[in-house]
Order: sequence, then structure tokens, then C-alpha cells
Amino acid sequence: MAQHALLSASSASRWLHCTPAPIAESIYPDESSEYAEEGTLAHAMGAKKIKQALGLDTSGEDEEIAQLYARYYAPEMDTHTDRYASYVLKTLERRTHVGERAEAHIESRPDFSEYVPEGFGTGDATVMSDDVMDIIDLKYGKGVKVSAELNPQMRLYALGALDAWEYAYDVRRVRMTIYQPRIGNVSVWMETVESLREWAEKELRPLAQLAFRGAGDRHAGKWCRFCKAKENCMEFARQRAADAAGDFAGIEFK
Repeated sequence: MAQHALLSASSASRWLHCTPAPIAESIYPDESSEYAEEGTLAHAMGAKKIKQALGLDTSGEDEEIAQLYARYYAPEMDTHTDRYASYVLKTLERRTHVGERAEAHIESRPDFSEYVPEGFGTGDATVMSDDVMDIIDLKYGKGVKVSAELNPQMRLYALGALDAWEYAYDVRRVRMTIYQPRIGNVSVWMETVESLREWAEKELRPLAQLAFRGAGDRHAGKWCRFCKAKENCMEFARQRAADAAGDFAGIEFK
């Protein structure tokens, strides 16, 4: 399996709105940034704290931390990852108390290829229990406030988790949480499994098929922000020109 999926969960907002984007971006090299590496370190630290509390192996996290710690660590990272780990562990405790049967999966590999060709990702924290399944995603960045409401990345992780573990639980609802500690954002969205499946069949599957082939029409919007192909995209250029014209509308030049 490829290290990075063509139709990744993290870029789902983009390829669901602009289906040609993934193929257009595929010719550009994958380049990391200091912000991405900082986020990777924070995720590893948070995951390690949760796994240690649950008595799970942390060798993968230890390796990532050793590679990134000297360059990207800042003292506030401990505070933020402590609070994230506490949030996940309290969620597990609450589900266990209510249903007496729950388990946490940390840094799992949800496979949602039932709906998205070759689709898989990395789920930060999933808490399985009867009735409610929790999907919790740590966002360490602070440049863009992220909402959990109808969030396609979270919905894809939920579909993958259901496919993997639903057989053992009577899951009826999915609680999706974006945990973004550096800007104090904890966004929560609840959805029934029924509505999630309906979205997957009616919207996700057909759009994913188009995106995997690079077919469909280009559409520009806020989802273009991190697109690697935007500077060579005529639709993005047209939208940018239209936005610029709108900025000057009604202004009299003398």
C-alpha cells in the first residue's frame, strides 16, 4: 500500500469540491514544512501519553519524537498534549462508565476504500462503544480554525472505524471532535450512522470515483488554499481575478 493515498482524508474537502485536483497535484513532489513537522511531533507526544496510560506500545512514537524533538519542541507542547491526552482518556472513561464496554484505538489506520478507491488514513483517537463511537482528531495548527460539523475528514475516519470494528459494537451515533488546543477550539458534531452511510453512498462514492480518475469540473474556493496545483489552475486564476474585481467594486478612482 502506498504511504500516501491519492484521495487522502486530510484533503477530502478539496477533492470533494474539485474532483480533478488530486491528479493535478500528483505531479508535484510531497514537501513537508516546519509547521507539518511540528504537528507530527505534537501528535507523537500526545499519542505516547495516551498509550502509556493504557499500557500500550509506544515504540513508533518514541522514534518520531527522537527525530523531531530537538528541532521542534517547545514547552507549551507538553501542556497542549497533556490536555489532549486527558480529553481522550476522559472520553474513554465516560463511555466505559455508561456502557461498561469500550476500547480506544490510537493512531489507527482507518480503511475507507469501500467508498473511496484505495482510501486510507491515520486516525488520532477512536473510542468504540455501544450506541456512540467517538472520533477525535488533534489539530495542532493555529492558522485556520477547523470545525467538526460535516467535516469530510472526520466522516471518512468514521466510515473506516465502522468497517473495522462495528461488528463488535451496536453503534448508532458518531461523535466527531476536533481538538485544536492552541486556539482553544474544541468543535463537536454528532451524526447518526444512518445519515453517515447515506452521505457515503449518495455523495462520497460518486465524487471519489470521479476524483480517482481526475474527471469532473474544476471549482475554486476556500479549499484551494493548500492545493499544490493552484498556481497553474485557470479556474483558480479566474476566481482570484473575480475576487480582486469585487474588492474594487464601488470605488471611484480620481
